[in-house]
Formats: sequence, structure tokens, C-alpha cells
Amino acid sequence: MGSHFQTVVDLDATPADARALAELGLDWLVREGIVRAGLTPCVLGAPLGHPPGDSWASAVAEAEWEPTEGLRIEAPRRTVFDGGQGEPRYARCPHCAHRVELLDDDWDPVDGAWDPFDAAIDAWRATGLAAVACPGCGRDGELAAWRWEGDQFAFGCLGFEFWDWPEFSPAFLERFARALGGHRLVVVAGKF
Repeated sequence: MGSHFQTVVDLDATPADARALAELGLDWLVREGIVRAGLTPCVLGAPLGHPPGDSWASAVAEAEWEPTEGLRIEAPRRTVFDGGQGEPRYARCPHCAHRVELLDDDWDPVDGAWDPFDAAIDAWRATGLAAVACPGCGRDGELAAWRWEGDQFAFGCLGFEFWDWPEFSPAFLERFARALGGHRLVVVAGKF
């Protein structure tokens, strides 16, 4: 069955400001009653996290069930946030929306398709900058701007990882983005 997660990734956080933004975001989540300030053993893969608060339902699209686990914050190092199990079938160019097929119809890797992305991921981890040339339009697209099937990847220095929560509402994500200074947020969801 596994455990599900949603990671809200701040695409604009830098290594220099990620810790301060993590504190700002946590303070807002606590004030809103979405999570509790205290730490408990409530997240997968970490000793402690912030359990759901009394107003957790204000963050989700439908309060189908009460969250059973909590929040872990990842900051300030560059992190490739991914959806856990499985691989995306394709990536889309940020300029022309060309689809780079990464898996074939049998879910086998397409020869060489991952190579430019692997090299860019290594460069991004080292420097924070990397681009991949689109085979469709020929333009270089910043790695973090490429879109992946199912939002499988996001590249950032700050992630708010919620375990076993119902899906977040767009209104919550908009409010959270404003609380983080209007930063761009993306949700990477998956399961382990």
C-alpha cells in the first residue's frame, strides 16, 4: 500500500535564504493551524516532524480523511524533489512544449533520452544552474523550467513535505505562496 506524500517546493528559494523562508513558512502554517509547532515522530524517513494542526482541513481540497502523519521541511541544500516510485514518460520543453519521450510504450527507457537530463541534474546540484537543449526547437531550457509528466520532479532549495494528507487545494497553495513572499510553488506528489 505505501505512504503518500506531497512536497510543496519553493522554486524561488536560494541556498542563502531557504532557512529563513522555511521558518517563515512554518510560522505561517502554525498560525493558520495547519500544523503544530511541536515535533513528534510523525513523518516517514525522518526522526521528527510537525503533526497536523486543528485546522488541517483548511489546506486540502476535500477533507476525505484526517492526515495520519505530518510535515518535514527540507532546506537549504539543492534538492531534486521527486515523486518516489516510477519514472516520468516524458519531459516538456519550457519554450515550445515539445515532448521528449523518456520511456517507450513498454515503459522501457528510450536510448539516450535521459543523458542530457542526467548531466544537467549533476550540474544543477553542483552549481544551481543547468540547461537542456530541446531537440524540438533547439533552444536551451533551464532544467528547473522543464515540466515533467505528472510533476515528477522539481528542483529547489526548500521543500515542505507532507505525509499522508489529502490533496491540497489551489486556494491553500495560493495563500502559502503569498506567505512566502509571492514565490512560485509547485507540488510534487508520490508514494513510497
